Amino acid sequence: MKKLAFVFIFFGLAFICFAKDQTKNHAAEKHSVYIWSGIKSMRGERVLMEVSIPQKPNGTAVIICPGGSYHHLGIFNEGRTSAKWFNSNGVTTCLLWYRVAKNNYHYPAQMQDIQRAIQLVRENPYFYKAKKVGVIGFSAGGHLAAWSGMFGERSNELVKIGIETSVSLKPDFVIPVYPVVSMQDDIGHKWSRKSLLGKNPSQQKKDLFSLELQVPNDMPPTYLVACKDDPVVLFENSVRLSKALEEAGADFVFKQYPEGGHGFGMVNNKFLKRYHWNEELKEWLVAKGFM
Repeated sequence: MKKLAFVFIFFGLAFICFAKDQTKNHAAEKHSVYIWSGIKSMRGERVLMEVSIPQKPNGTAVIICPGGSYHHLGIFNEGRTSAKWFNSNGVTTCLLWYRVAKNNYHYPAQMQDIQRAIQLVRENPYFYKAKKVGVIGFSAGGHLAAWSGMFGERSNELVKIGIETSVSLKPDFVIPVYPVVSMQDDIGHKWSRKSLLGKNPSQQKKDLFSLELQVPNDMPPTYLVACKDDPVVLFENSVRLSKALEEAGADFVFKQYPEGGHGFGMVNNKFLKRYHWNEELKEWLVAKGFM
């Protein structure tokens, strides 16, 4: 009996140690990066990027832009839950705390932040364990993600503040989820527009930041997600973006759902359990060679 008890204890301890070791092996390596550190022209700007590198990185990094109407940031439900899911699939994540109107930041701060984030990942592939860089964004963050794909080669916001780089500021793919798209009066999300462009933007500015009017012929592969019953950002935003992507001959998928509303992120909620939208996204990422 004593020998039998000893055997059970031994294997029990061995299992506990194995389980701890497995947990350790699956833990992501985490870093805090302040993207404007060391840039004289941006002294005093403390924009955080939470970096998580999985144990076995697959060579892709995703910059995550939470939503919040360009006023605040949905760090948990759209940021950290997304990071956890991407990490579990071997993708390095960079959760970007881009500047918002709540702290008195408007255009061009947000655009500077996303381009700086892309620059850092591209220039430091050894640190980020990635040679491919994508951007996923939710709501207003979806606007920022799509903007990065449209203007990466057309508008270098970094040069304007004295930063030179030889790397491309255009991401390899973009994933706008229930995105703010238009700044026009009929379907535009007014709060996001005010936060980004101020109270009374000119029609020229409305047009420039209405993404349905700005899709280039070299748009990166795009995975667009929206729900028809979205009560916050009208579904028509994504419909118009889809039409513009099609007209530009872009490589894109428009994944639309009959219900789900707005703000579901990657939380394990009723919408995720019913539609498994992240698993459908995974199929696309795998097919494109990003996962």
